[in-house]
Amino acid sequence: MAQPLDTSANTNNLTSQTSERGKKKKGPMEYIKKNYILYLFLLPAVLLVFIFKYIPMYGVTIAFKDFSPLKGVAGSEWVGFEHFIKFLESPNFQQIFINTIKLSAFDLLFGFPIPVILAIMLNQVRRAKIKKNIQLIIYAPHFISVVVIAGMIFIFLSPAGPLNALLTLVLDRPISFMSEPEYFRTIFIASGIWQGAGFASIIYVAALSNVDPQLHDAATIDGASLLQRIRHIDLQTLKPTMTVLFILAVGGIMTIGFEKAYLLQTSMNLPASEIIDTYVYKRGLQAADWSFGAAIGLFNSIISLVLLVTVNTVVKKINGETLY
Repeated sequence: MAQPLDTSANTNNLTSQTSERGKKKKGPMEYIKKNYILYLFLLPAVLLVFIFKYIPMYGVTIAFKDFSPLKGVAGSEWVGFEHFIKFLESPNFQQIFINTIKLSAFDLLFGFPIPVILAIMLNQVRRAKIKKNIQLIIYAPHFISVVVIAGMIFIFLSPAGPLNALLTLVLDRPISFMSEPEYFRTIFIASGIWQGAGFASIIYVAALSNVDPQLHDAATIDGASLLQRIRHIDLQTLKPTMTVLFILAVGGIMTIGFEKAYLLQTSMNLPASEIIDTYVYKRGLQAADWSFGAAIGLFNSIISLVLLVTVNTVVKKINGETLY
């Protein structure tokens, strides 16, 4: 005897499939209408970025013109790549470019791992009060002005400063650290690490706070040493964060920092302290050669963009982590 068909089950399946298709057909506009309040909160930030980041891009065109304030951007004569060629053919281009690369590369090489190490060390401190006091000490230099930092460096490293007072006990004469080019990179990088490493470790400390303590307990029971737990638990947790920050750091490798480099410059250490940012300031603003300064700045930005895209692509192929 034939069994009756279960039409109710088929009807439910068709209804569920129809509802799923209806959900899939909803486009981005439906989502925006549903969550319009979130987009209203986002609108001020988008406007600020558009006004202060995108609209000024029109001024980049002066890099391709012989800009005159009287004629304006639109009325100035178009000269194409003349300023770029002039910069590339200038006698001090090689020195300035190499100084920028060396200062940035060494700063990245020595400065990038320090916040990670500090965060791991802080994560091993179990007493909350001691941990807070240590964090206060290592975070404090970040809030000191760059001008004050530069003044402190000049005082501390001057021939009559405290460091030379100790060195004269061993050496015959004091060392003029700020006048000799070979000391500039060490002073710049070391002072930067002292000032910013503690504050930069905050993001790594926050990432380590999400590690389940039971993972460390289980690893300890299995006989894992402290270094093994750091390597296989802490560093694996920090890996995505480290990857993103490393890519961003490489993307900004050409913008090492104008303020401190300019403040620490002397007429004697210029062979090591003159970088692209300080050269742009002197030629573009002090010498009022706006088009030439804009061309150098655009050249700097293009190199940073190429480095950012290249490193992001390489890192994505190596371990799958990516910035975008």
